[in-house]
Amino acid sequence: MSNSVKQPRTFEILTAEPVRRRRKPRDWSDDEKARIIAATLQPGANVSAVARSEGLDPSQLYGWRRKALASGVVAPLTEGAGKQIKFARVETASSGSVDIVIADMVVRVGGNFDPDHLVKVLQAVRKA
Repeated sequence: MSNSVKQPRTFEILTAEPVRRRRKPRDWSDDEKARIIAATLQPGANVSAVARSEGLDPSQLYGWRRKALASGVVAPLTEGAGKQIKFARVETASSGSVDIVIADMVVRVGGNFDPDHLVKVLQAVRKA
């Protein structure tokens, strides 16, 4: 027999921890999402820290935030801006018209409008 067979050998025993169950998806209300997104838009806010404090995966919160900012209804706070951020859901409710006042501009919306088109108009007004 060869000498290598007679020499002592060392083995390492690996142990595995059980895989955690996946969390059940949680349904977040629009008010909860608005509150959490508003916290991320505060000056100096850390989105990942806010997500962890709420028990969210940071990528989920980044997605919510990106969607809210892309819609044009929400904008990050700037110097001199108010403390509250308002979120609005645009829906056709009646045949009357609505006046939306932004600074010194007025957008008049009739009863039959496309919500996506209105968002684009409001984004343009905000940039003007």
